[in-house]
Amino acid sequence: MTITPIRALPTAPRLPDRHRRTGWIAPCVVGVIVAMMYIAYAAWQWSQFTVKSWDLSIFAQLLDNYARMQPPIVNIKGDGYNLLGDHFHPLLALIAPVYAIAPHAFTLLAVQAVCFAVAAAIFTRTASRSLGSVAGGVLLGLAFGFSWGLQYAAEAQFHEIALAVPLLTCSLSALLERRDLATVLWAAPLVFVKEDLGLTVAIIGLLVAYRSRKPLGLWLAVWGVGWFAIAVFIVLPILNPQGSWAYASNANPLTLLADPGGLFHPSKGLTLALILVISGGLILRSPIALVLLPTLAWRFLSSNHGYWGPSWHYSAVLMPIVFVALLDAINRGPTSRWTWLRSYSRHGAAIAVTAATVLLPTLPLWSLLAPNSWDQPDRADAATTILEAIPAGSSVETDIGLMSYLVDDHDVYWLGNSNPTPDCILIDRVAGGTPAEWGNALEVATRLHPGATYRAIAQQSGYELACQ
Repeated sequence: MTITPIRALPTAPRLPDRHRRTGWIAPCVVGVIVAMMYIAYAAWQWSQFTVKSWDLSIFAQLLDNYARMQPPIVNIKGDGYNLLGDHFHPLLALIAPVYAIAPHAFTLLAVQAVCFAVAAAIFTRTASRSLGSVAGGVLLGLAFGFSWGLQYAAEAQFHEIALAVPLLTCSLSALLERRDLATVLWAAPLVFVKEDLGLTVAIIGLLVAYRSRKPLGLWLAVWGVGWFAIAVFIVLPILNPQGSWAYASNANPLTLLADPGGLFHPSKGLTLALILVISGGLILRSPIALVLLPTLAWRFLSSNHGYWGPSWHYSAVLMPIVFVALLDAINRGPTSRWTWLRSYSRHGAAIAVTAATVLLPTLPLWSLLAPNSWDQPDRADAATTILEAIPAGSSVETDIGLMSYLVDDHDVYWLGNSNPTPDCILIDRVAGGTPAEWGNALEVATRLHPGATYRAIAQQSGYELACQ
């Protein structure tokens, strides 16, 4: 298949003057709708005491320290653990003022919802200008805002990639519109969102350089590769307690040689299939689709099965790339030498909107419409009782069951690490992940802190609390 050079990008249709004057009204409406839906979903998860992992709690502890102008020490990862030794995400410090105003784990869920909403609004405006239709831009913007990658990220709760989604959308929208300086300026901060995004930035830089034949893009590519190297080989090993990049073993593709079948695992095929489905396959005609390669490469070459499939938050950064590449492919449609492809490209937006609509019932936000979905869960009263029984300001060693509900006003540790002796130990025998063979809360306390004396405080619906 022949990929048309990016320098041949056709000029996007121009909207009538009256639409240009009110060009942000429709995008802002899309942004508000997307924000409201994701905040509603976050509120539903919170009301159901849904905790997907320890990640939300980890980032809450991180932001709590940033908000107090303290180093990013996250005790959930380990006593005195500097989280910049886990992943390189210093740009998260930008959220600190928001967290200082509303120091609550739920704040991060709202921030992520706003990030997705801002990206959807920006993309809607870009799509409206590119398609020459406000209605088409709105529909495609909603398809982007509620795309499977963003929904699975929302289901997985907060992660640092929330900041990457609007930055990538701005950068690639500028690339589509041939605004090289804006492309570079929006892409450059991505290296401070997560270490692997330095390679994504490098690809964007190479695309700019190839099209413009100017050094600006090459400088961006050097910036991206340089910060990737600095993060992976210097910052992360120095700050990590083990003195090495924590995910080096996962990033070693040679480990797949022991299991060649992993190279063609069905979950990888599902991820690729969903990318093609929501774009009608048209992104294969756009050089912008090359920006997908770094993320897909590290995920598919990793030995960690959790990276391969479409769920969790790993595909969120793919959505801006896929949808902007789709716009590029639609614009390239008239240049095709094949009549069928020219005709097919004209319907690209409708195909993407239809695909997004068909996928909706299979995605997380659909849970909000399920019968009795907002009913109080069976263990809600028990969870509330247990949380109220924990003395304010005490240190708590716990599993993931109620971890996110404790980080706001307690010093929280995960009981899978070697921790200092806490004031209280809390386990969730139903959904917390504490091994059943460890026994009840008092037995867990004896196992982890044999020199301390604990007494049972409360036990209800699988929650068990013991304090000194």
